[in-house]
Amino acid sequence: MTDYANTIALQMHLSVQQVARTIQLLEGGATIPFIARYRKEATGSLDEVQVAAIRDALTKLKEVDARREAIIESIDKQEKLTPELREQLEKASTLQELEDLYLPYKPKRRTRAMMAREKGLEPLADWLMRQVDSPLENAARPYLSEEKGVASVDDALAGARDIIAERVNENVGSRNVVRNIFRRKAQLSSTVVKGKEEEGHKFESWFDWSEQAMRAPSHRILALMRGEEEGFLRVHVLPSDAEEAYAALDRHYVHNSSPAAEQVRMAVHDGYKRLMEPSIESEYRAMLKEKADREAIRVFAENLKQLLLAPPLGQKRILAIDPGFRTGCKTVCLDAQGQLLHNETIYPFTSVREERAAIAKLEALVEAFHIEAIAIGNGTAGRETEEVVQRCHFKTKVVAVVVNESGASVYSASDVARREFPDYDVTVRGAVSIGRRLMDPLSELVKIDPKSIGVGQYQHDVDQKMLQSSLDDVVMSCVNSVGVELNTASRELLSYVSGIGPALADNIVRYRNREGAFSCREELLKVERLGAKAYEQSAGFLRVRESKNPLDHSAVHPERYALVEKMAKSVGCDVQTLVDSKEARAKVDIRQFVSDDCGLPTLNDIMKELDKPGLDPRAKFEVFEFDKNVSKMEDLKEGMVLPGIVTNITAFGAFVDVGVHQDGLVHISQLANRRVNDPSEVVHLHQHVKVKVMEVDLRRHRISLTMKCVE
Repeated sequence: MTDYANTIALQMHLSVQQVARTIQLLEGGATIPFIARYRKEATGSLDEVQVAAIRDALTKLKEVDARREAIIESIDKQEKLTPELREQLEKASTLQELEDLYLPYKPKRRTRAMMAREKGLEPLADWLMRQVDSPLENAARPYLSEEKGVASVDDALAGARDIIAERVNENVGSRNVVRNIFRRKAQLSSTVVKGKEEEGHKFESWFDWSEQAMRAPSHRILALMRGEEEGFLRVHVLPSDAEEAYAALDRHYVHNSSPAAEQVRMAVHDGYKRLMEPSIESEYRAMLKEKADREAIRVFAENLKQLLLAPPLGQKRILAIDPGFRTGCKTVCLDAQGQLLHNETIYPFTSVREERAAIAKLEALVEAFHIEAIAIGNGTAGRETEEVVQRCHFKTKVVAVVVNESGASVYSASDVARREFPDYDVTVRGAVSIGRRLMDPLSELVKIDPKSIGVGQYQHDVDQKMLQSSLDDVVMSCVNSVGVELNTASRELLSYVSGIGPALADNIVRYRNREGAFSCREELLKVERLGAKAYEQSAGFLRVRESKNPLDHSAVHPERYALVEKMAKSVGCDVQTLVDSKEARAKVDIRQFVSDDCGLPTLNDIMKELDKPGLDPRAKFEVFEFDKNVSKMEDLKEGMVLPGIVTNITAFGAFVDVGVHQDGLVHISQLANRRVNDPSEVVHLHQHVKVKVMEVDLRRHRISLTMKCVE
């Protein structure tokens, strides 16, 4: 554990004590949100990103150690583990170093070098490596054998060269020399597969492409690799020519100009071209892929975070519409808690008469169910449905909002939706999801696999395990930063609360259904299998608004309730008065309450929470409206300035919905009147922006936009 802490502390420029205590908490079952929020004294106030980085670094170090043990065991079974080799393996700090050391001992299919050794040619290879200035025929003749298949001097020399080539490939120093050349000189290149030009037209930008591999952006690496995966491109990551590698290896292995040295040179070049270059290329491709994956996942995770933390409209009575032309618009009415009250289908696009009937029906539903807001899905017929709603004459003020419906169809066909609405079909479930997204995006979106929400970049091409881990971290972080109402939260939302998980979430809902609403946080301990550890991890992130204890409404952890009571007593009041009175809180001298396990960081957090108990960190909801004169791509004209809403952010720019059923791209070069390295520096998901139309390509369904010099 100490070695791990020392290594990670050095990597992350943190103190060993910070890292060691964080590792201890992680190993003890503490979650990242809990550690970052309630164990600041132990970690030195590390945030969630830093705690997650420590966890990931710890996992990698353990993987290296596990691989080290497996390699040592494998070599030992071969009875080839020398004390020197063991020492080298013990000192290796990366998987790459371990694999290089293991390469000569790694079980493999029969190679040309193996067959040459079986023919007894290894001594000849050793003689060649000494590069004695002596006739080759004299050295090779003793190894000729019809029985072993060595019929001529050339056969003997070829076998010896195969042995040398394999030695060159398996030499750690040689591989590092070539890796350095790849790092400096490798080109990422692609060509079209012959005969696939027409079929693979979407990859035509990369039919003849080359750039320095280290500078290639993640989205291009993933695009090229997708084109290769789909059979349209051939992709290589190689130095522009092999001469530098040949020269570097020659300097190491070729010592003179003797005939034997020339044989060594031939073997070295063969070893590079036939064995090492493909091996290092595969390694380098894997490294580029991992780099691209990490960047794509970072972008996806940031987008997901912004989406989950989008401003909620709050508990309002909602009429939600899932638009459709031929099949009609599925319409549902929800109460302020998101419960389904009514559903039916209207057909505003089949005839003028049906449109009038639809308008009348919407007006009647709004009045009958006291609707306060209308949520309209932004898919097919979304803008047209919005126009129908705008033609309605409601007796009360009703806000109409277009809602991003990505993933709603995934939810509507899921087990979660079937469990919630067993008696309704997918169209009703989808409309309900659209309405609930308006009320509280976080609570609804946690029911959907994050990969299906539609804010990622090549999410199906990246490492799925890494992606899932990152997205789970984001969802858990968002859920716990907002806090969860214990008595109304769904099992899906509860499962992301620190320390809960799906099984305990089910038990909580089961207990709630059987016993009624929780009266306080402490009642959680009555839930089956929810013990002290789970209570410690989860309690601070759960809210019980019906509780008589005001601290149960806040993010103050129950372990600090006694401390807050002491604070209240110190200024002559009770806890409720301390929460209600700014004057009372101002009298508290928190320095009096500093202890070994509770320092100023925690005390300051407590005071902030008492000031605004359970404050939702999300921004205030703002109504957005598209340009009423634009509803389809054909309406767009170059130079138009339009309101838009950011729907996705990638490494190469931001996609903006301007209300024409096709998002436009603001390339990274068009985001601002300055150089931008990362689009998230300028825009965030769901941001309301003004954009100018640069180009409309109806054939390819592409819209180019700019935010430069747009008032």
